[in-house]
Amino acid sequence: MNSDSSAGSGYWYGPDERLDPPTAVLQALRGYRAAEVATRRSTRDSMGMGETDLLALRYLLRAQAAGERVGPKDLSRMLGITTASTTSLIDRLVGSGHVRREPHPTDRRSLVIVPTAATDSEVRETLGEMHRRMLAVAEELSADESRVIVSFLRRMAEALQEHADRH
Repeated sequence: MNSDSSAGSGYWYGPDERLDPPTAVLQALRGYRAAEVATRRSTRDSMGMGETDLLALRYLLRAQAAGERVGPKDLSRMLGITTASTTSLIDRLVGSGHVRREPHPTDRRSLVIVPTAATDSEVRETLGEMHRRMLAVAEELSADESRVIVSFLRRMAEALQEHADRH
């Protein structure tokens, strides 16, 4: 951190050119996170849904791509919401045409939640350009730069998780 205590930490305030390197990294990370939050908000707004709805769709699309079946209990567990909230979420997504309920192929008592083809297309259209731009930036990195960044981000995630686990 800055050695001049009157200057503050620089993490919350201050131009990057006056920050020590570790604080500048944290400031850049904050900038990235702010841009990501704004992008998610814009995506939710353009698709007319809330954060939990979008998280559910992302999970369902990934599971579908992996050939996995997702039931309401799986969705509830992944999102950390009650079964009643999950039922409301599924009702909303069925009503908006983003998912459908189907009988489980091997358990007649169960249902699976399946994203529609239109949902996959909508998500790809909405997020495709952003993903292409992000991938282009990542592709500019050397293998060594990529290893350093991946290691850093994993360690940052671990630090955050350790903090969350204690609180």
